Amino acid sequence: MSEIESIADGWDCHAHLFGPYERFPLAAERSYTPPEAIEAQYLALLRRLGLKHGVLVHPSAYGDDHSLLFHALAAQPSLRGVVVVQAGSTARLADLRARGVRAARFSHRSGAGANFAGSASLADLRALAPALADAGLHAELWTDCKVLPEIADELRKLPVTVVIDHMGGFDAKAGLNDAGFRALLALLESGKAWVKLCAYRNLLNEADWGVGRAFQQAMVAANPERLLWGSDWPHLRVTPTPDAVQLLDMFMDWAGSDALVQQVLSINPGLLYR
Repeated sequence: MSEIESIADGWDCHAHLFGPYERFPLAAERSYTPPEAIEAQYLALLRRLGLKHGVLVHPSAYGDDHSLLFHALAAQPSLRGVVVVQAGSTARLADLRARGVRAARFSHRSGAGANFAGSASLADLRALAPALADAGLHAELWTDCKVLPEIADELRKLPVTVVIDHMGGFDAKAGLNDAGFRALLALLESGKAWVKLCAYRNLLNEADWGVGRAFQQAMVAANPERLLWGSDWPHLRVTPTPDAVQLLDMFMDWAGSDALVQQVLSINPGLLYR
């Protein structure tokens, strides 16, 4: 734990809050019903991780009600937020940065059918990208390497920075030369895209999570200045639930140097989320 405690201004760049439900009820139309994961629990996790800042990503299960997110951002100046906004929404994007919001999240994934109820699509991103740019916000995209080759050129042309969740949903069995993973690396190399290093969701069917090391190292080689780390707390729909401290330890072990750990946990997110 001494290494973790040495990150003086570190960031967890991906987490969600849920509840308390008596005060912040979920949307009636939703694709899942998670257990409560409240602000006090997340702040305790940040202390365990030895990190100072967190980025809260609005969950689709709350639909267009951002009350919980805005409450947490107002109460905790060390936190930043990512909203979910669909085209045609009445939300004023220009007001969001002052409230601690830095991005809007969209989904475009393979094999998942329609997006979760309450989420925003690639079509929404296309429509809202100019307004996001005007508001000083970037786009966050939940996608995967199966569909990235189809949309990579379009992402390069957007007027906003794009942050890709969950290491681009790489397929460990497809390997490092998979066309989708190469497309992800090319986006990283160009500087257009940032990637959140959160490997475990891509390794749940692997006997040895160590196979993810090579994928992280390939991303580091592509562009270490465009990498972030996220705990993905509270690890929705994953059983058994992983320990975020062990996930951070795994990233740090794979990083291989204190300089890279500092780059990913402090320097890079400091530039993106300040």
